[in-house]
Amino acid sequence: MLTSARNEFTGKVTAIQEGAVNDEVEITLPGGDRIVAVITRESTRYLELKPGAEALALVKAPWIILSAPDAGIKFSTRNRLQGTVKAVKAGAVNTEVEVSLNGGATLVAIITQESATSLGLAAGKPIVAIFKASHVIVGVKT
Repeated sequence: MLTSARNEFTGKVTAIQEGAVNDEVEITLPGGDRIVAVITRESTRYLELKPGAEALALVKAPWIILSAPDAGIKFSTRNRLQGTVKAVKAGAVNTEVEVSLNGGATLVAIITQESATSLGLAAGKPIVAIFKASHVIVGVKT
């Protein structure tokens, strides 16, 4: 499968919290990182998601916010993945940041150059990648 999403994670569904309209689906990656998605109940049924099933979590790079781990701020986002900056590729307006997650996966974020500068991003620096559960697209291989 080819997509334009820079972040494609394969894992196992480890929990589904059913709701009246939407379901919350937890996908655990091989290294232990967990990604939570909020999708419609219809999508859960269509994809035949259940605990133990393999699933893909797609997250577009511009949907990811980076924060210092010691920022002293609480966020309402369900997805907060700890890692280390692997590479920083600065552009005129935006910066591409590769993050090595603690569980072993790699994540890519696109942030403004101004944000990259204010965070002092550099290889080896600890970082937290945060994104909303509604920004996770879930898929399955057929």
